[in-house]
Amino acid sequence: MMNRRTAMKTMLALPAVAASARRAGAGQPGGAWTPLFDGRDLAGWETFLGKPHQLVVVPGEPKNDRGEYLAPIGVGRDPTAVFSVVEADGGPAIRVSGEIYGALTTRAEYENYHLRFEFKWGEKRWPPREEMRRDSGCCYHAVGPHGASYGFWMQSCEFQIQEDECGDFYSLAGVIVDAEGEPVTPGDPNTELTYRKGAAKVVGHTRRIIKSGGTEKPKGQWNTLELYCLGQTSVHVVNGTPNMVLTGLRRKVDGGEAPLTKGRLQLQSEGAEVFYRNIAVRSISELPAT
Repeated sequence: MMNRRTAMKTMLALPAVAASARRAGAGQPGGAWTPLFDGRDLAGWETFLGKPHQLVVVPGEPKNDRGEYLAPIGVGRDPTAVFSVVEADGGPAIRVSGEIYGALTTRAEYENYHLRFEFKWGEKRWPPREEMRRDSGCCYHAVGPHGASYGFWMQSCEFQIQEDECGDFYSLAGVIVDAEGEPVTPGDPNTELTYRKGAAKVVGHTRRIIKSGGTEKPKGQWNTLELYCLGQTSVHVVNGTPNMVLTGLRRKVDGGEAPLTKGRLQLQSEGAEVFYRNIAVRSISELPAT
């Protein structure tokens, strides 16, 4: 017989399964869905918070004579409740306040999987991004120590979640990818790339790749994001529309390069309030048609 906790997890998984059948990847072989958020607590996740912005009030955290915080808050400490479980639109959700930069990170690693979740923006924005676009992100294949990227995130691939830029890719702490696309600044090997299916493949890219097309819903509405990872390939999908395909995922390590095929998942706290729900993952053996 199912216990209460198992029953709740099963109910939370159902919306993800049903909606997935209507979106990219329908009909692709895959395992059973495993919810990563049970609607009650953050079991299965750990928190990491970096050094707070000096305008953010964190009682008890030491500062220098210039008013700057001296050290990251670290793992497992969340003095201002950056990460919490709340009710949003009649159901449970994870609230990320954005007040202090950092991440909510799965304790487990994932390989050859289809990740699906929903997000929507809140209202609050914090220094130094009070007047900037709301920003967050899902970091995948996250490996190594916390704070390797800018003092806040692990070495990873970032599925960008930012107003009007959902689906972009960012390399964090030396991740390398290959992608079909066009340089934003022709002739500049360090420029950002705009993804274009069928364009020449750019090998060894270590910066931002701008998505192809825009499918984000207006602020206040829930968006569905899907990530497919198989071997050294990943596919970003926003509200049912594939935005890019990345191949040759690898990372800089010990003066060389190593394949990047698995890792932990991180939900970023990056200056803006954001809500996440219906987070689930399943194993796959094929990628969706793009």
